[in-house]
Amino acid sequence: MNDEEIVALFWGRSERAIEETERVYGRYFRSVARGILGDDGDAEETVNDLYLKAWNQIPPERPNCLKAFLGRMLRQLSLNRLERNMAQKRGANRLTAVLDELEECVPAAAEGSLSMADSVALRDAMNRFLRSLPAEPRRVFIRRYWHMKAVSDIAAELSASESKIKSMLMRTRGKLKTYLEQEGFIV
Repeated sequence: MNDEEIVALFWGRSERAIEETERVYGRYFRSVARGILGDDGDAEETVNDLYLKAWNQIPPERPNCLKAFLGRMLRQLSLNRLERNMAQKRGANRLTAVLDELEECVPAAAEGSLSMADSVALRDAMNRFLRSLPAEPRRVFIRRYWHMKAVSDIAAELSASESKIKSMLMRTRGKLKTYLEQEGFIV
């Protein structure tokens, strides 16, 4: 079943929409949530939260690419759950480590110093940068900084050494910093 047919099921308020979404994208969603949260139980709960949120947002939304639409929602739900979990545990968290790595090459968006227009321009510049990368460094970068996977997990997925993945990430961050500076951003 394709995205258009699944979205039509949501619009028709058919419970089969959830079943089909799970059948087509369930493994992907659990993988993304598990990568961010690091826990199968939390990942499963977050995917279930995603289905509820999707049910409530489709309609009125009519996404063209269901995987991207739901993937973006899932990522935010996972980050919110991770933040709650870390607040309860008061421990170090992977989210901080991943964001610290990017701090050296991305303008200070975390402090809210970028205007909405600057944020959009930064997003567009980063998308252009990612499109310019060869496939492997782009996949590694996205797995680390979008899916928030551990370096060891990325290395295992790609049958590579952790040092190779770390080096690739370091080189890519350096290229990103240079690219953003050329685009006029102060890093």
